[in-house]
Amino acid sequence: METPPRLAAISDYSMVPETVSPDWEVYFETLPDPAHLPLLPAPGDLESWRERNRLAEADRLRAGYGDPGPGVEVVEAEIGGVPVLDVRPKDWVKDRRALLYTHGGGYVAFTARSTIGNAARVARASGLRVVSVDYTLAPFARWQEITDQVITVFQGLMETGASLDQLAIYGDSAGGSLAAGSVLKMRDLGIGIPAAVVMWSPWSDITDRGDTYRTLRGVEGSYLYDLHLKPAADAYADLADQQSPYVSPVHGDYSKGFPPTLIQGGTREIFLSNFVRQYQAMDVAGVEVKLDLYEGMPHGFQNKVTESPEARLAVQKTAEFVSSRIGG
Repeated sequence: METPPRLAAISDYSMVPETVSPDWEVYFETLPDPAHLPLLPAPGDLESWRERNRLAEADRLRAGYGDPGPGVEVVEAEIGGVPVLDVRPKDWVKDRRALLYTHGGGYVAFTARSTIGNAARVARASGLRVVSVDYTLAPFARWQEITDQVITVFQGLMETGASLDQLAIYGDSAGGSLAAGSVLKMRDLGIGIPAAVVMWSPWSDITDRGDTYRTLRGVEGSYLYDLHLKPAADAYADLADQQSPYVSPVHGDYSKGFPPTLIQGGTREIFLSNFVRQYQAMDVAGVEVKLDLYEGMPHGFQNKVTESPEARLAVQKTAEFVSSRIGG
């Protein structure tokens, strides 16, 4: 019997799902082929990374990503020697509660300043202070130091009188994975765990394991793994460390305890398998965890078309989740 031909892979990055809100139509119709995006430098080419980051950051700030919008105050500070942006909503009444935010960018891009919108939106929605951690980017720091910087900010807030049940953490993409990996490390060091964790589109396995790395490759418009994610993964962690639970938290042991967790993502992401695997690892261990998926949404949709119904709902759910679990 003749072997039937294999189906060709979908490669229409600009295909508009019929089930998304009209706000997303222009976004999908103008989405470029990620194969044309610039390649990343080799992990050891620090000068090229430095120049790339300088140009990318300048572009983002010119495009307005450094504007937090109305209704918040942004204060530059250091906590335990780690630079942060302290985002305080309008009419904030000083208390010890705080949300840490760890930004995305594949561990190799962006800063607290050029992702300030993500911190400001959650601060406005929740009424809580958000501390955005301006961690050192890879390859100038590796995962060991970067997770330590996040833990240092937790400890610094505790030294000012906050208890862990008054603190929570959220992050997007690589920042979502960094949030979970840092909390696992805190727990294992005996420091304790915060009140809640929220992961937006988490890069929970920085290897390319997972079904949707392949099945959704043709419609993921943000990047291609081999061209854009693999170099970032190698800049963040040696190959031998890439399945460490502190690096790829899908491999974590959650039976030892973990905070209530909200995982958000879209059905159009190659990271979809990451979300499912992360949820299952937590759920079977008895962690209170919710997997909150959004039809047709791309990677990091909360910070792309920010006034869309999907993005607004996701941010509101984030705010409600952490507000209901963080201590008074």
